[in-house]
Amino acid sequence: MRLLAVIWAFLSFLLAGIASADAGPNLEALLNPRPAKRLSEYQLFANPAAQAPNKGLHPYDLQQPLFTDYAQKYRFIFIPPGSKAAYSQDEVFDFPVGSVLVKTFAYPADFRQPNKAIRLVETRLLIHQRAGWTAFAYVWNEAQTDAVLKLAGKRLPLSWTDKKGVRRNINYVVPNKNQCKGCHTLNRKFSPIGPKARNLNKDFTYPSGAENQLSYWTKQGLLTGAPAPRKAPSIPAFGDASAPTALRARAYLDINCAHCHRREGPASTSGLFLTYGETQKAAWGYKKRPVAAGRGSGGLTYDIDPKHPDRSILIFRLQSNDPGIMMPEIGRTLVHTEGVQLLRNWIKSLEID
Repeated sequence: MRLLAVIWAFLSFLLAGIASADAGPNLEALLNPRPAKRLSEYQLFANPAAQAPNKGLHPYDLQQPLFTDYAQKYRFIFIPPGSKAAYSQDEVFDFPVGSVLVKTFAYPADFRQPNKAIRLVETRLLIHQRAGWTAFAYVWNEAQTDAVLKLAGKRLPLSWTDKKGVRRNINYVVPNKNQCKGCHTLNRKFSPIGPKARNLNKDFTYPSGAENQLSYWTKQGLLTGAPAPRKAPSIPAFGDASAPTALRARAYLDINCAHCHRREGPASTSGLFLTYGETQKAAWGYKKRPVAAGRGSGGLTYDIDPKHPDRSILIFRLQSNDPGIMMPEIGRTLVHTEGVQLLRNWIKSLEID
């Protein structure tokens, strides 16, 4: 009898899993102002450890991702059945209530083998609830079976081997809820950052094959109003050496800095506006003097001093790890060496007026 009970419990577990997979993400849980204690309650993944999405959850990628201490990121989007996001040429799409943006941060043990021995660290959810967007961070357990809500944030010791074979050690920072608001604010409202046309206008390899993401979202009924990809804005990939350095540099600043440094952002008083489409040279830093001089300026004169990266405040702050100097202020504990080098090359190439 005991053996039969064990078998029945196991079968019940399997059937529950199949049922939840058929049902897709738990919309009721997503819309609940009180966050779930465990990530699994949202029914986002059919196989959490493999980051295999449940029915209705679609993977996507960004042409230019935000730098977060070299973490690998797995991104997904859920839009409630019968609803669609509205296309925008320049800004984040207008996502309907019930939508969720999922981003899991992970590290392979050795970046020279990026698909092996991957440790899931954190999954962040941006949920469009009835009262507006909100953010929750979930930290994965050691068994990699589920993640637990951490409203107050957390520090996690991590180590891995980088692409050059060097051992890296950091205290990874899971942001608290207020820190999330620090970056995700536009016109004083909580807002996503990444899913814009210029960042999504690229191919992604789906189970059915490679397809442009804007086309895929439209075909899947996730998006309305999008033009053909050739008519939509786009930006070059960070590692595309064939693309102009200036465009890659501006795209890098757009995703890493412009969520704050824009006219509608939290750093608007700085007068430094780093959105990709900014055309006023002084606004994106060219021979622009800082609004407030102090430790953050490093005693330097211009945000961007053409031909002279070492005399540019932008470089000074990006290559610092001092909490009172570094930019971005949160989201990293390491200097993005490759990103700084790209910006140094760009500044060297600028003509002097």
